Amino acid sequence: MGGHANELDIAEVVRRSGLPASTLRHYEDKGLIAPVGRHGLRRQYAAGVLERLALIALGRAAGFSLDEIAPMLAADGRHRIDRAVLAQKAEALDATIHRLAAMRDGLRHAAACPAPSHMECPTFRRIVRAATSGVIAVPERARRKPGLPTPQPARKSRTRSASKGQSSSAPPSGSRNTGTRMP
Repeated sequence: MGGHANELDIAEVVRRSGLPASTLRHYEDKGLIAPVGRHGLRRQYAAGVLERLALIALGRAAGFSLDEIAPMLAADGRHRIDRAVLAQKAEALDATIHRLAAMRDGLRHAAACPAPSHMECPTFRRIVRAATSGVIAVPERARRKPGLPTPQPARKSRTRSASKGQSSSAPPSGSRNTGTRMP
């Protein structure tokens, strides 16, 4: 626990929220949460930070960006959640659900379609046309920013130096080093 009975140190917040410390620091940078002080080098948070983190998680799950969530979470604890904004987000979710359900149904049809190939299936062709016309939106997380490499999972190097506990800063053989670091 933290320095006071109603305070939690960062390790306790990490444990109880399930979020990594880096996410907590990012939320601090965005003004979504704030420590109440430090005990040594460890940040201390009011116990209410857990509810605040739950509200942030709920907002993210509903599709709100952190920048949209920030004005809803007042520092004084009195949250300013605009009901009209919630209604608009609910409408957007309904539209997304409708599009995804249509996509799911089309894919199921294409999977069971007796046509010789998917491209001969009229339903699948409609899905392809919808995708090329922009009717089917690509999810934000699937979009890549130009110039940034596609994140790759970390690979364990089986080099002799790695097996002796020495680390190598060279990329694994066969990997492409673009010189751009991911945040």
